[in-house]
Amino acid sequence: MRFVISLWALVTLTFLMVQLVPGDPVRAALGMSATQEDVQRMRDQLHLDDPLPAQYWHYLKSTLSGDLGESIMRQIPVSQIVDGGLWNTVSLVLAAFVVVVIVAIPLGGLGAAASRWRRGRAVDVAFTGATTIGASLPEIVLGVGLVYVFAVSNPWLPIAGKGGLESYILPAVSLSLVPALTLARVLRSEGRAVLSQEYIRTALAKRLSGPRLHGRHVLPNVMPAGLTVGALLLGGMLAGTVLIETVYSWPGLGTAFVQGIQDKDYPVVQGIALIYGSMVLLLNLGIDLLLAVIDPRTSNHR
Repeated sequence: MRFVISLWALVTLTFLMVQLVPGDPVRAALGMSATQEDVQRMRDQLHLDDPLPAQYWHYLKSTLSGDLGESIMRQIPVSQIVDGGLWNTVSLVLAAFVVVVIVAIPLGGLGAAASRWRRGRAVDVAFTGATTIGASLPEIVLGVGLVYVFAVSNPWLPIAGKGGLESYILPAVSLSLVPALTLARVLRSEGRAVLSQEYIRTALAKRLSGPRLHGRHVLPNVMPAGLTVGALLLGGMLAGTVLIETVYSWPGLGTAFVQGIQDKDYPVVQGIALIYGSMVLLLNLGIDLLLAVIDPRTSNHR
């Protein structure tokens, strides 16, 4: 039920995007040089002269049927623009999330295990300081910095566009570093809490090996928190593609979204915003279902 209500709210907000534009959105998009006939034809096409409830009902029906409208500037269906960039954005986010998992799980586990070392305090302070500084870096600053180091000063990696696997490296790292460090801190905190439990001391007293200890006792207990935070971070990474794709000229939804804003192409902006929001809602729904399967107790608290 929450998913349906959230989806309805998302559709309503995207509908209001055009209504809140000051002045005539069609005139703003076509420019002052457009003829009155062209403006009126586009207003009729977008049903902007209908009463507001009728506009909303038409938009709701069109959206539910999969019709995202037509681009004002390019005169092609918005769904065609979405189809052209959706996989590029999804593949970039998946590549970045793989980096998050590869970095966060070992780093978080190392930070949690350091609490049992003789010099764990020094390691803990270093871990906290490094992850705090790294997690506070804005994605745009990180992206520009990586471009300068690895593409401008040293032409080792492609600077823009989507090509082979090497073209994923810079945008995926830019998109994943901050979420990876954030997730590592969460896993370290949860892991330390688990390692301080009495049953862990009992397992250690029985000389349970490190891999078995972490695989049998620590990992299952940190997984719910890790999945919850990971889902939030993944949703943030989806939104972050708008900046990262702009920096690296990546041909995805983020680039099309920014171009739509610059062109004042409101059907494109509406359609892509709706796709982004729907992906985040579906992601959250999937995580809720997965958590309910892994740990039914979490579904009682969500």
